[in-house]
Amino acid sequence: MHLLVTGGAGFIGANFVHLTRRTRPDVSITVVDSMTYAANRDSLAGLDAVRIVEVDVSELAVVDPLVAEADVVVHFAAESHNDNSLDSPWPFLRSNIMGTFSVLEACRKHGTRLHHISTDEVYGDLDLDDPSKFDEFTPYNPSSPYSASKASSDLLVRAWVRSFGVRATISNCSNNYGPYQHVEKFIPRQITEVLEGRRPKLYGAGLNVRDWIHVDDHNSAVWSILDRGEMGRTYLIGADGEVNNLTVVQTILKLMGRDPNGFDHVSDRPGHDLRYAIDSSTLRRELGWKPDFVDFEAGLQATIDWFTHNRGWWQPQKAAVEAKYARTQEVIK
Repeated sequence: MHLLVTGGAGFIGANFVHLTRRTRPDVSITVVDSMTYAANRDSLAGLDAVRIVEVDVSELAVVDPLVAEADVVVHFAAESHNDNSLDSPWPFLRSNIMGTFSVLEACRKHGTRLHHISTDEVYGDLDLDDPSKFDEFTPYNPSSPYSASKASSDLLVRAWVRSFGVRATISNCSNNYGPYQHVEKFIPRQITEVLEGRRPKLYGAGLNVRDWIHVDDHNSAVWSILDRGEMGRTYLIGADGEVNNLTVVQTILKLMGRDPNGFDHVSDRPGHDLRYAIDSSTLRRELGWKPDFVDFEAGLQATIDWFTHNRGWWQPQKAAVEAKYARTQEVIK
């Protein structure tokens, strides 16, 4: 099998490439990535049988011949940071909508199988006291330019399946954490703040709930869908990891030997979703998938250890991220 992995130098995509090399050494891989600030060639260092092509997936003329060579396209490429989408929505429309359009058109032309990676944020949010979870039938209700652009990309995939017979599946996953995640994201930002001797910062009261999943569990679910998924179907990926942001920060501080209350509150971001929760029962029942990282604290400790021992990977990014946040965040006294 030859895989084309878009966004394969980003966080989840790079981990997918690592997992594939470990578990399926006979699979050859081409990574397509525009190498924006969120990508890092060093995330793929040392991997055999991985070809890297630096190109923007919205450029159909360049993507088309790469799709023609592939048996399967796994489409991770996306702009994905909510804060950035509030500052500048256009890159999210270009990458997430036009990029998906280009990939779909190439897959349509060449009859190539596609798996489209999406997010639970397309569904909006749930009340904190709501016992329900998102499932495959939850209506879309995105809250930010990021989640709206991802919802749009999902709808494009569904339309190309129905109108043109493209062989595609979709997965909507909850919040990922693990190695190679950019330091602008919530968990690595808190870890690296502590490693550099600063107090972490928490939006608002920190009561917003996210359904956390280790990136390796996400990617093993993607392989379950590639192996056994039904064309045209949407599968939700989650690990029953609902934890509020306050608890995440306090747990990180505790695991790193700091005062669990040694953080600062900052002004909340606009439109901050309250709660995400995934019902992954269809994936588990029909495809036999289950997560390996069921202990969130153990997964956090492994992630802390990775960032502790890989300073050379994240430190070049750190100063620019903190300078950006310093311009926008106000500490709540």
